[in-house]
Amino acid sequence: MDILLTTVCKIFIHCDIGMEIPQSTNFIEEIINEDLKNNVCTGVITRFPPEPNGYLHIGHAKSICLNFGIAIKYNGRCNLRLDDTNPEKEDVEYVESIKHDIQWLGFNWDGEVRHASDYFQQLYLWAIVLIKLNKAYVCDMSAEEIAATRGTPSQPGKESPYRNRSVEENLDLFERMKNGEFPDGSKTLRAKIDMSSPNMHMRDPVMYRIKHATHHRTGDTWCIYPTYDWAHGQSDYIEGITHSICTLEFEVHRPLYDWFLDQIASGQRPRQIEFARLNLSYTVMSKRMLLKLVQEGYVSGWDDPRMPTIAGLRRRGYTPESIKIFARTVGIAKKDSMVDIALLEHCIREDLNTKANRVMCVLNPLKVIITNYPENKVEYVEGINNPENQDAGIRKIPFSRVIYIERDDFLENPPKKFFRLSPGSEVRLRYTYFIQCTDVIKDTSGNIIELHCTYDPQTKDGYAPDGRKVKGTIHWVSAQHSLPVLVHLYDRLFTREDPSQVDEGNDFTDYINPDSLKTVHGFIEPSVTNVKAFTNFQFERLGYFTVDPDSHNNNVIFNRTVTLKDTWAKIVQKEG
Repeated sequence: MDILLTTVCKIFIHCDIGMEIPQSTNFIEEIINEDLKNNVCTGVITRFPPEPNGYLHIGHAKSICLNFGIAIKYNGRCNLRLDDTNPEKEDVEYVESIKHDIQWLGFNWDGEVRHASDYFQQLYLWAIVLIKLNKAYVCDMSAEEIAATRGTPSQPGKESPYRNRSVEENLDLFERMKNGEFPDGSKTLRAKIDMSSPNMHMRDPVMYRIKHATHHRTGDTWCIYPTYDWAHGQSDYIEGITHSICTLEFEVHRPLYDWFLDQIASGQRPRQIEFARLNLSYTVMSKRMLLKLVQEGYVSGWDDPRMPTIAGLRRRGYTPESIKIFARTVGIAKKDSMVDIALLEHCIREDLNTKANRVMCVLNPLKVIITNYPENKVEYVEGINNPENQDAGIRKIPFSRVIYIERDDFLENPPKKFFRLSPGSEVRLRYTYFIQCTDVIKDTSGNIIELHCTYDPQTKDGYAPDGRKVKGTIHWVSAQHSLPVLVHLYDRLFTREDPSQVDEGNDFTDYINPDSLKTVHGFIEPSVTNVKAFTNFQFERLGYFTVDPDSHNNNVIFNRTVTLKDTWAKIVQKEG
């Protein structure tokens, strides 16, 4: 065993003598501080270990912020390790997306990307050690038979009839498994622990299964692959991880994590700590469910802006800063709970409020002719790019005789408190004149197709010389100068707060919101010409939008990130 340990690359960092331990902000940091204080470890090394079987989502983002954030705070290291032990579900596409997402969030891993597959040989040698210690055996039972004999939390399981094979026979069979002599599912290697343990995970768990599948890194070198429980703790140990931080569902796995380490580890070893996973309302976090949405065409792909994936959030217009603010705001808890998606929306509003330039865009255009404005006249009015950022400056907006306004900003028979445009009423056009509606033009079916208005040339600065005031200000674009745009109006993907809670006879896809995507053709002011993908804007009075990467000069596409309505703030105010 000592010889085997010499093959392990042990990496530990050391804190400077007398270094001041950072103040803790959550229970995980409290544990780390105690470990440093008591010399349980001499530095901090964490890891982020996703399986490359799908794209990362907002829950992973929380874990990324936690693991990399702790490493930064304690002047330590954080490894990126891909848990690539299931070749049938993993792909290079997912590997590349994981790396891109982490870097987009603003984090960098220590050294090269690591893989569980880097350690396949060492894991195999350690498995042989367990067989020699009579703590592992080859079992011929199928997965279904193993499940049937595992028992229940209140009833002990039944021992496998193959549990007492000799060490010699187990070594022979295990080698033959490795050499590919047996078909998939015909044999497994199981740890010999306790079939009566109250912890189901300790009842002779599977360490290896046979899979004749090509691995994206190791090719056909291996046809036996380690399970998560066998590979994870040992990989942590090889890398010198001090604190293995994972979500709460792995709490019941911790005794097994420690048991495996007891068999092979010496000296400093990793410590597993669990925290509550992120559950977000009106979406799903299960990779299985997300994969179904993609494969069955409910969404356009992993980066569909309605998806909770980091790629989807990025395409929708979320910023790395907003996601990190969200992660900090949610905090680190010991119990699972449902986080309202309104909090995530609040975080992006807060971030974009100071970053996003304002522009005017009309999504449901209604033509307005200002009849007393000169036909060939064009003048430019000044618009403030961002009232929260003086350095953003101003822009010139063309104004002309024919403009577009939002159809919703006009009612022919308005209710009492409707302060926008109606026959005979007066409103201000954003940044410029007062206008009054004088005539409503309809088609043969009675649909309004055009408004005729007059303007007051003395009100350009927003004030009337006679002191009269208007209660409404509406946005607009010049028909002659505006650019046509395609706008995707995204909403929540599901109608149910927790789509994973499925009624009998239903599937979670039955709760998909039919109005989660609406596409409209609008007009936008010309200041956005040649705008780059992922540039964020606030469409005045409408919400925050970002330029979709499929845009080009002749076809600009915008995705709605979030509306201006701050539901979260209202909830907080109400509950406060």
